[in-house]
Amino acid sequence: MKHTYHIHGMTCNGCRGHVEDTLSKVKGVSKASVDLEKSEATITMESHIPLETFQEALKHDGGRYSIHKPGEHQDTKEVKKELPKGKGTGTFYCPMHCEGDKTYDKPGDCPVCGMDLVEEQNLSINTAEQWTCPMHPEVVKNEAGDCPICGMDLVPMEADISAEAKTYNKLLKKFKIAVAFTLPIFLIAMSEMLPNNPLYDVMEQKYWNWIQFTLSIPVVFYATWMFFERAYKSIKTWNLNMFTLIGIGAGVAWLFSVFGMFFPDIFPSQFKAESGAVHVYFEAATVILTLVLLGQILEARAHSKTNSAVKELLKLAPNKAIKVVEGEDIEVSIDAIELHDILKVKPGDKIPVDGAITEGDTTIDESMITGEPLPVNKTVNDKVSSGTINGNQTFLMKAEKVGSDTLLSQIIHMVNNASRSRAPIQNLADKVSGYFVPVVVIISLLTFATWVIWGPEPVYVYAFVNAIAVLIIACPCALGLATPMSVMVGVGKGAQNGVLIKNAEALEKMDQVTTLIVDKTGTITEGKPTVETVGSFDTDFSKNDILKYIVSLNKNSEHPLAEATVTYGKAQDIKTFKSETFSAVTGKGVEATINSKKVALGNPEMMAHANAKISSKMEEEAKTYQKQGKTVSYLAIDKTVTGYVVIADKIKATSVKAIKELQDKGIEVIMLTGDNHDTAQAVATALNLTDFKASMLPEDKLKAVEKLQEQGKIVAMAGDGINDAPALAKSDVGIAMGTGTSVAIESAMITLVKGDLHGIVKAKNLSHAVMKNIKINLFFALIYNTLGVPIAAGILFPFFGILLSPMIAALAMSFSSVSVIANALRLRSIKI
Repeated sequence: MKHTYHIHGMTCNGCRGHVEDTLSKVKGVSKASVDLEKSEATITMESHIPLETFQEALKHDGGRYSIHKPGEHQDTKEVKKELPKGKGTGTFYCPMHCEGDKTYDKPGDCPVCGMDLVEEQNLSINTAEQWTCPMHPEVVKNEAGDCPICGMDLVPMEADISAEAKTYNKLLKKFKIAVAFTLPIFLIAMSEMLPNNPLYDVMEQKYWNWIQFTLSIPVVFYATWMFFERAYKSIKTWNLNMFTLIGIGAGVAWLFSVFGMFFPDIFPSQFKAESGAVHVYFEAATVILTLVLLGQILEARAHSKTNSAVKELLKLAPNKAIKVVEGEDIEVSIDAIELHDILKVKPGDKIPVDGAITEGDTTIDESMITGEPLPVNKTVNDKVSSGTINGNQTFLMKAEKVGSDTLLSQIIHMVNNASRSRAPIQNLADKVSGYFVPVVVIISLLTFATWVIWGPEPVYVYAFVNAIAVLIIACPCALGLATPMSVMVGVGKGAQNGVLIKNAEALEKMDQVTTLIVDKTGTITEGKPTVETVGSFDTDFSKNDILKYIVSLNKNSEHPLAEATVTYGKAQDIKTFKSETFSAVTGKGVEATINSKKVALGNPEMMAHANAKISSKMEEEAKTYQKQGKTVSYLAIDKTVTGYVVIADKIKATSVKAIKELQDKGIEVIMLTGDNHDTAQAVATALNLTDFKASMLPEDKLKAVEKLQEQGKIVAMAGDGINDAPALAKSDVGIAMGTGTSVAIESAMITLVKGDLHGIVKAKNLSHAVMKNIKINLFFALIYNTLGVPIAAGILFPFFGILLSPMIAALAMSFSSVSVIANALRLRSIKI
């Protein structure tokens, strides 16, 4: 009989294989097959086995996975206990994303690969500044002042050192101790290369062996003991990793030496020196462990640079702001700002929160968020963002978004999430890593056997040393770091240039895009439409009457075109009518009841919806404007077309250049717009577009994307409105303009903060650079292991007499991971 269950907790192919193996070992199971994508296990059993039996098996296996019937929810209590979210200074995650986006509340080791968990950078830990008394540290206040106990001036509290800095300092302390004890061991061992070793004049070799043993104890059991703990954990959970190999290799060398000292008689003569003492390998074990520790230190330093982009963004957030209360300026903490507060921003100050200017003109440096170097002119009602820098004029602003709702907070949140996501190309590393360690252990055993059978004397010495070298040089860590390091740096680089990446998959797919679909309004054009003229087709209605109805209807709409007419009406001092039963017809227009009349405003499809006929004369009059790239909306009153409004929306200055650059990269650019054919034709001609489609409803845009995908094309869709959301979600890569609606941004995989097509060029360049970097990392990681293991096994010895010392192997292994991170860091300097 067969049963299908849901599996919770799997994040990679290694997890899948591990769960499958655990379930297969349950008594009475004939076969267990696990599907990672569906998170399902299909179990064939001889007779019915209770679900609790499988749950118990996975629980004893470490408790990282849970099994339950389809449709049932997993035990959330256990999951919460296992995966607490950040309560301290941040959230911790594995840099190799062994368990996907799984996070931990405390620093420590990844339960899968054993690497140190990395701290996620959080805006909240950067903004709050507190003050304390130097005499009474229990006194903590949010602002400067006097101590209520002793009256002394309060002093700023130093920010807690970051988790990565603590990890680095801890490793550095252990490394110094390891070097202090390893160096004399190494010198004692190397003295054997000297003729008539002078050390043996002081005491016999066996006593020097005891000194090496004594000196090795602090190295093994304190400075590098964590490596053996990780190795033991990896074997216990069968999540074999780099530390499995290090623990076995160095552990065997050290234990061999200990046994050689205590039980010298059990070893063959080829392991003994002329004095009869067994040749020990304390120097190999301690040097290997010390070099691996050095590699961990270098990795810790390099890791701190991979998220430097987020750290730079964090520095943008100010700690203080000036709040205007009843005409007085009061300095407050950033956390004390509330919605609708009026804030004063002085020249050179960082803007504290998102909002709109209420008084004054200025220029704002937005380069830290948009990547554009030129300051932007701002005046009353213009939006300003947290973290950007004011120019040389003072202005007042109203707080509209505070705390985690600000653009800066959202950018940091998106970058953190994207940095922890997995790119599809990482599946290759997962597949290789699943077999890597067992294969290396087998190769190590075969190396030992080969040297024993065919090697020169002393065969066991050669066999022993080369087998250890194979274990030490292999580095699955470099393979695992190849993708996530590049993604982390690339996502940060994008954020600094106004390109927000939702997940790593977006980067990979963007590099493969062959066709780009763009909307017109707000994407190609500025999205700031203005009314050019209002016309009447009916002598019973003057232009002023037409405008009254249009404004009365549009004051309930949030569409950019509607806002333009309302703004125009206010400028004309138009008095509006009361509207009832207002509704928007997606992709067509709006309708309502005004003065007991059925009123509709929109494109020809909207007129058809309202049963109002557009005459050929009306079409001809509208075409004169549409051929100039302007939008004409018709007004119908009681099923009769009575007038129109002409709205112009300028093409963005960057659109022509951006489209040309995309076309030069071999990308086909197609414009889909809900506007009429003549308007679309005029815009397409101005942009040198070879393909466009007009009068497109949301479902039409969706079908267009599907049709292109059926033709085998990789489609990116750029848009900024609700109309674009379905097509954005369906496309291979959805690109939302940051100036657009939240629905469009939520549906997209990439968001452009500035909201122009040049951002798509940046996204394309970034994706290509990241994917190239990932492939280089994977290539070198694979080549390193492919060449390193055979060389360590001694394949060059028969031809060139070359053997690789386990100590040199350890050095090479340590630097392999560092080289992968260093290559990823090159992305910080690319120009996109």
